Amino acid sequence: MRKLCLLAAFISPLACAQVVNVQSNSLMRLPNTTSTLQLEKLEVADYGTLLIPSNVTELTIDELRLGHEARIAIVPAEQALEMKVKRAELSDGSQITARGARGTYEKAARAGRNLNLQFQALSAPQLTVDARGGTGAPGFVGLDGGNGEDPGCTYGSAGHGADGSDGSDGQPGAPGALVRLAVPRDFPAELIKVNVAGGAGGPAGVGGKAGKGGKAKGCLVYRADGGKNGKAGADGQPGPEGAAGSVTVQRL
Repeated sequence: MRKLCLLAAFISPLACAQVVNVQSNSLMRLPNTTSTLQLEKLEVADYGTLLIPSNVTELTIDELRLGHEARIAIVPAEQALEMKVKRAELSDGSQITARGARGTYEKAARAGRNLNLQFQALSAPQLTVDARGGTGAPGFVGLDGGNGEDPGCTYGSAGHGADGSDGSDGQPGAPGALVRLAVPRDFPAELIKVNVAGGAGGPAGVGGKAGKGGKAKGCLVYRADGGKNGKAGADGQPGPEGAAGSVTVQRL
C-alpha cells in the first residue's frame, strides 16, 4: 500500500494526503499545488502549527483536532479562504490565525485574510480566531547633518554644522479581516473570541542627528572660534491605526 501511495504522489500530491498529522512543537505546510484541498482528518498536536498557503482558497475537513496551544496559521492573501469542518475538537489555547503581514520599507502592511469558517459540530473550551491587520511600515530615519570644517590659523572661520533632516511619518496599519463564522446552534456565544482589529500604525521615523560645528583652534596670534552646531531633525509622527474588520456569526 505504501508503494502505491508513493506512486500516486507523483500523479497527485494529495492522493495520499487525506490524513494530516502535525507533531508537537513542529511546523507543517500544506501543499501549494492546488487551491482546493479536502482532508479526511487533520490533527495538530500540542504547540504544533499547520500553515495554509496563500493560494489555497477552499479547505474541507471531515475531522479536525487541535491540541493545547496548537494553531492553524493562514498566510495573507487577497482572496478569502473558505474552510468547512464537519467535526472539530479544539483544546485549550488553540486558535486559528489569519493575521495580516507587518509592513516594511519595501512593502506596505497587509490586511488580515478574509475568512468563511463553518463548523457543523464543535467541541471547544473557546473558539479563538485572530484576523487582525498587519502593523504599518516604520517611517524613514532622517539623515544626519554634516559636520562643519575646522578653522585655519591664517584664513577662514569654522564652519557651522548642518541640520539633520526630519524623520518621516509611520505608515498606516492594515485593515482587519472580514470574518463570517457558522457554528452549531448550541455553541455558547461567550466562547467565541474573534479579533479583527486594524493593525497598529507604523512607528515614527527618528530625526537625523545635528552636525557638529568646526572646533575652536588656538593660533599663535589669535584664537579661531568654533562653529555652531546644527539642529537635530524632528521625529515623524506614528502612523494611524488600520480600520477594524467585521464579524458575522451564523447558527447552524
